[in-house]
Amino acid sequence: MSAGPEKLVMMANQIATAFAGQPEDPAAATAAHIKAFWAPAMRQRIIAHQQAGGAGLKPIAARAVAQLATRP
Repeated sequence: MSAGPEKLVMMANQIATAFAGQPEDPAAATAAHIKAFWAPAMRQRIIAHQQAGGAGLKPIAARAVAQLATRP
């Protein structure tokens, strides 16, 4: 069973919150974490969700997903 957009948004926001206090760019760290640990299909679904408006994504998570969309 695949994770729906609400679950992916919740997960991305949790990761972004975890990196929010780090000295490095939290969006870049969030994007790197998602790229390293999420299946390609999950990444594509969160990117598609953001491109459809990104409802529920917090700013750091939204920036991270935007970075994922521009990376190979």
